[in-house]
Amino acid sequence: MPIGFAYTLIALLIITSILLTLLILLHRGKGGGMSSMFGGGVTSSLAGSSVAEKNLDRYTLLVGIVWFACIVGLGFWLKVTVSSS
Repeated sequence: MPIGFAYTLIALLIITSILLTLLILLHRGKGGGMSSMFGGGVTSSLAGSSVAEKNLDRYTLLVGIVWFACIVGLGFWLKVTVSSS
């Protein structure tokens, strides 16, 4: 497999890691979480709507799946590269 494949997966892994961290921090916890720190009442009232929470859950799940696929892809690439050497 070409090395460009690995570089693409690494770049995608870095981007999805940052996005996943931000999306998780935006979730509303039991006590308001980190999302209440940024904007106070405005953010907590927006996060309280069920549509916004469902969309945030969907985006977090989608980014998590892409992140996991990058990890598996890099492992597969490493296995093929090491076995061919």
